[in-house]
Amino acid sequence: MPVRKLKEFLDREKIKYVSIVHSTAYTAQEVAASAHITGKELAKTVIVELDGKMAMAVLAANRKIVLQDLREVTGSDEVKFASEEEFKQKFPDCETGAMPPFGNLYGMDVYVAESLANNDEIAFNAGSHTEVIKLPYKDFERLVQPKVMSFTT
Repeated sequence: MPVRKLKEFLDREKIKYVSIVHSTAYTAQEVAASAHITGKELAKTVIVELDGKMAMAVLAANRKIVLQDLREVTGSDEVKFASEEEFKQKFPDCETGAMPPFGNLYGMDVYVAESLANNDEIAFNAGSHTEVIKLPYKDFERLVQPKVMSFTT
């Protein structure tokens, strides 16, 4: 059960959340439709490499990362998308591509798009392609302490 680590962490921190089980979906837009959440509310986690170090870029499902902007706002010399082969072993408790945006649980920095940080709630893959967790953004921010930046279109 991929979601156990995340739920145990949220329960330990006494966070109120909703778990939404949906039919299998792989892309962020498919997950949003399947879980009946708008693409603006659903966060997708993209693994990037900033000067060779893996990090999470978290943005709304209906947005795209602008690598040049991410490079500038992080002060990195080299920014690229990490391949699944490069990052899947970092998330042994998650299905590939369904990582929750909790870099603190995986030893990674988290960069959140400003547009997502303006939402009251955040919803995201819970480690599987069939479950989404939804919770107040302020709780996510307190637990993860992401760097909020502008890097999407």
